Amino acid sequence: MKKIVKNEYKKWLLATFCVFIPIVAIYMQETSTKHIIPKAIKVEALKALSYYPELKHTAIEFKFKNDIKKSIMQAQPTFWSLLKAKKNRSYKIFISESFQIEGRQFSTADIPKNVLIGWLGHELGHVMDYRDRSSLNLIWFGIKYTFSDSYIKEAERAADTYAVEKNMDGYILETKNFILNHTDLSEAYKDRIKKYYLSPDEIVKLVEDRDLDAALESEH
Repeated sequence: MKKIVKNEYKKWLLATFCVFIPIVAIYMQETSTKHIIPKAIKVEALKALSYYPELKHTAIEFKFKNDIKKSIMQAQPTFWSLLKAKKNRSYKIFISESFQIEGRQFSTADIPKNVLIGWLGHELGHVMDYRDRSSLNLIWFGIKYTFSDSYIKEAERAADTYAVEKNMDGYILETKNFILNHTDLSEAYKDRIKKYYLSPDEIVKLVEDRDLDAALESEH
């Protein structure tokens, strides 16, 4: 009788083990894949993410895409995650592996490392902006961004500001200078950057204000 009970106990332990291990494996996979990054940009993406500790547990997938209209990168919440609480929302940052601006073909591989970090830092600034918005507000945000030039400007400048506040100003400035001084980029695209994004001079002013505020806080 004792042998039968012992055998049944072993079977129960084995069954419990078989059920428990897959659950642990799934949990470990979920917690270790909060950030899904293509190997080609992993170093740069991780560097950009290091400036945003608040996003450590935010689900973000960096994904190459064939065509992003009028942009090289684009950050947005995933559709179904809009039905979840803010803290459980997930995001995608789309990156054009090869992209065309005003008829000229470029490759992401041709972008200098620091410029790519700055570009990704800007997109993470968008995620910072999105994470505090309600789902309804994000839907309204998408509508206004599609149809309003002034709202595009507000959103892009906000993303730049987040990146500067996170001490990414050096990378952001390299990105701006790369775009504005790149002879192969069209004037139309450069004008778009000038129209919607912070200028290098505005970034320098933000840095000065940030550093002054930090100095005043340290005195108190």
